[in-house]
Amino acid sequence: MASTVSSVCSTAELARCNEAGAAQGSPAVLAEISTGLLARRSHISPKYLYDTLGSRLFEAICELDEYYPTRTEASIFTSHGEAIAACVGQGGSLIDLGAGNCAKAASLFPLLRPQQYVPLDISAEFLATAVAGLQQRFPAIAMTPLGVDFSAGFQLPEHVSKSRRVFFYPGSSIGNFSPPQAVGLLRNLRDNLGADGGLLIGIDLVKQSSVLDAAYNDELGVTAAFNLNLLRHVNRLAGANFDLRQWQHCAYFDEAASRIEMHLQAQCDVTLRWQGGARQFARGERIHTEDSYKYTRGGFNQLLASAGFEAVQYWTDPANWFAVLYARAVTR
Repeated sequence: MASTVSSVCSTAELARCNEAGAAQGSPAVLAEISTGLLARRSHISPKYLYDTLGSRLFEAICELDEYYPTRTEASIFTSHGEAIAACVGQGGSLIDLGAGNCAKAASLFPLLRPQQYVPLDISAEFLATAVAGLQQRFPAIAMTPLGVDFSAGFQLPEHVSKSRRVFFYPGSSIGNFSPPQAVGLLRNLRDNLGADGGLLIGIDLVKQSSVLDAAYNDELGVTAAFNLNLLRHVNRLAGANFDLRQWQHCAYFDEAASRIEMHLQAQCDVTLRWQGGARQFARGERIHTEDSYKYTRGGFNQLLASAGFEAVQYWTDPANWFAVLYARAVTR
């Protein structure tokens, strides 16, 4: 999910920015949405899946029987938690990328015992609510929530401790980036690490396409609602006239590219208008909303090496559906 936004602001500041953008349409957001909609292969950045409702819908997706990544990753932390803590070490700053409701990081607090917790998320209002509750449960941990779109580069503010930084990026979210974009993100993380820091990350491994297709086309239709909610969000941000009844969720595994693709497909001929732009969509035409790349261990090692990291240790579930790994920066 590429972005042109690279600044970091407080959760409260970003919440105000988001509210203003929703009402007025900020120039940067409007330009990005407009460029994507007018592209030859129309697309909208997956970051716009995550307004407050989108974040809650994703929480619901994680509870579905078909959606294996969340529970499989959790089983890895349960089975290998002590070994992971021994490898990563305790104390320091745990920097949670795309923190959402912060539940995954919180489950590791007893093992990693961070002195500081720094959750980052584009959905600032949702993050603020989550951190408020978490701080009451763990009053001894300093918590610094940051509203940030970290997808295209950022610099952590000075009040985030520079000692023993550990970036935590669970849930295979790295798969939402194309390989070149993923390398760029990982390089930025490396630049924000000190000599004693590291990266604790989850990746979805290559497996049967039937398992992957089911995970993104659940029987209850929650993933469809999550995808369609992006259009409601864009209506607010760009003054668009999307009618959700005219669009259908579409997701499938592209074996050649080793990725799940999510699209929204027009159910009829559509005349779409937004602030400063318009486009005709023919019935069956699609808007690309998200990719989710699946990796082999060797393929991900190559990605890490390109970004200046090396894998220290992998942990997987018995079926090898998912992996958690710890990586350190290669000394330059």
